[in-house]
Amino acid sequence: MAKGVFIVGTDTDVGKTVVTAGIMHLLRSNGYNATYFKAALSGAFEVDNEIIPGDTKLVCDVSNLEEAYENITPYVYRASVSPHLAAKLENNPIQIEIIKEKYEYLKKKYDYIIAEGSGGIVCPLIDDERGLYTLENLIKDLNMSVIIVARAGVGTINHTVLTVKYIESLGINIKGIIINNYSESIICDDNIQMIEKLTKVPIIGKLRQIKNLKDNMLQAIRINAEKDFSIKTLEECMDQL
Repeated sequence: MAKGVFIVGTDTDVGKTVVTAGIMHLLRSNGYNATYFKAALSGAFEVDNEIIPGDTKLVCDVSNLEEAYENITPYVYRASVSPHLAAKLENNPIQIEIIKEKYEYLKKKYDYIIAEGSGGIVCPLIDDERGLYTLENLIKDLNMSVIIVARAGVGTINHTVLTVKYIESLGINIKGIIINNYSESIICDDNIQMIEKLTKVPIIGKLRQIKNLKDNMLQAIRINAEKDFSIKTLEECMDQL
């Protein structure tokens, strides 16, 4: 039976995909039969008339995952907006049944699933005549625990504590917090200390700041993940699905 965990950010552009790519690399390079899963992606780009889900491509490239994009990211939108709005703009509504079908397919094929959300915990995926369905609903439907990705710098205490408290109020299990874009400084170190004090949730990784990310991005993510993450700790964060 597969095991897995869901990666949630405190906000959009907090670095979930870079963190997820690092986790996937660490697992797969150590022989784990692991896959990535992102139910819906906005802001895709086009190459030779083909729509490319950028986050999915990055994770696959970093971790050498060879799986059809349509299986690991069933809904892909061009518009760089929340998935519920992109779905309306592009007339491609999200069907939860299709997401679940792809998820079940991956559970049978892989031993580990690292899922990544779109935006923060309350990011809307559906808002139409069927009702409102957000990321929190998806996490519950997939029966997954979460790892929270947070920024290292100013403002992260408030964002992270609020995210933790809200997720806890939903009854979703939090396995740990990963700090992204970390650098050794009194500000970052104090932020981490205060987050642990206020939330009682362990910091399970500090992914160091990658300078000039666009230059040799893949290798930089791999190297930092190998230095900054513990594969044993990550495996302990994953539940049976």
